[in-house]
Amino acid sequence: MGSESARSRVLSGMRPTGRLHLGHYHGVLRNWIALQHEYECYYFVADWHALTTSYGDTADIERHSFDMVVDWLAAGVSPTSAAIFIQSKVPEHAELHLLLSMITPVSWLERAPSYKDLQARLNDRELATYGFLGYPVLQAADILIYRAGQVPVGADQVAHVELSREIARRFNHLFGSEPGFDEHCQAAIKKMGRKAARLYVSLRKAYVEQGDAGAMERGRALLAEQRNLSIGDRERLFGYLEGGGRIILPEPEALLTEQPKVPGLDGEKMSKSYGNTIALREPPLEIERKVRGMKTDPARARRRDPGDPSNCPVFDLHRIYSAPSTQEWAAEGCRSAGIGCLDCKKPLIEAICAEQAAMTERGAPFEEQPDLVHRVLQEGAEKAREVAKETLDEVRACIGIAHK
Repeated sequence: MGSESARSRVLSGMRPTGRLHLGHYHGVLRNWIALQHEYECYYFVADWHALTTSYGDTADIERHSFDMVVDWLAAGVSPTSAAIFIQSKVPEHAELHLLLSMITPVSWLERAPSYKDLQARLNDRELATYGFLGYPVLQAADILIYRAGQVPVGADQVAHVELSREIARRFNHLFGSEPGFDEHCQAAIKKMGRKAARLYVSLRKAYVEQGDAGAMERGRALLAEQRNLSIGDRERLFGYLEGGGRIILPEPEALLTEQPKVPGLDGEKMSKSYGNTIALREPPLEIERKVRGMKTDPARARRRDPGDPSNCPVFDLHRIYSAPSTQEWAAEGCRSAGIGCLDCKKPLIEAICAEQAAMTERGAPFEEQPDLVHRVLQEGAEKAREVAKETLDEVRACIGIAHK
């Protein structure tokens, strides 16, 4: 798969934490659902990643994985549009992790932003393990095994994608140069046909000699269209186009996605660890009870006291769920004390319940027939393995351990 084609492939995953909540839906799943219609998407349950911090407590991983996937499907992630699978069912992730660990400097891992942060936050756990130190390499393997060009993340996760880029770059530098590289490239160019070959050579010259970025883009598009080239030849020509060696593992790019602030019932960020969540597929009466009990602006101690919407977590939910006219009504009513907090919460309850009703309906068949979920995961793993094996064959050959 060429560098240009990689841009159309998306990879993302979640650790198995069980049933999801509104924070997961608006922060991640809505983006997944949109992306699955624009890209070739691979969404996985990161069960091996769960072991990096919770290796001593694995009893619930399988149940949590199942429950989480049901929520994905209920939310609208489609197995006909995306490959949905469990990480450990695609062992190629582990082999690429091993091979990348051989070339990744320890200093790169120690400087990972989340390394010391997680050690501080999870100070009740023993995290002085090889697996915890090396989890960014596993993360890189997850992305690079599919040669995924796009990784949807929030701004706080861009550093993880950048480390994957550095690992890919180092791998390509070490193993992208091969004996007779120029000769292989010249032979591959001839396979393109006279007209395409002549265009490729002129575009390469324009980029290498004049730095013409447009020529680079046109050259990549040209290579992506070629059907007479093997995977190896295409990757050689991508590298040759840039004036370097063969690109084996294309560098992924962070696809910055909108992650709106979803307040919990207590006004803090919605999180299971805070016990302040509204789960996906909650019964309507439970949603109503939770929203009615949400904290509001402390200034509104009494019904007649005016408030400030910017100090009210309920209004943050209005920004997500309500039309501009409803937001204006709620804000004005709060500032003037023209409406009470329960009045303000009523349209939110209705909107959340309507959203959840659709999810409950989509999720019901999967809850009632677990084999449907297992089939989705099996088919997703088969599709993922087909791509992963192709990458791994290339990686082994480049390293020199194909052993045919």
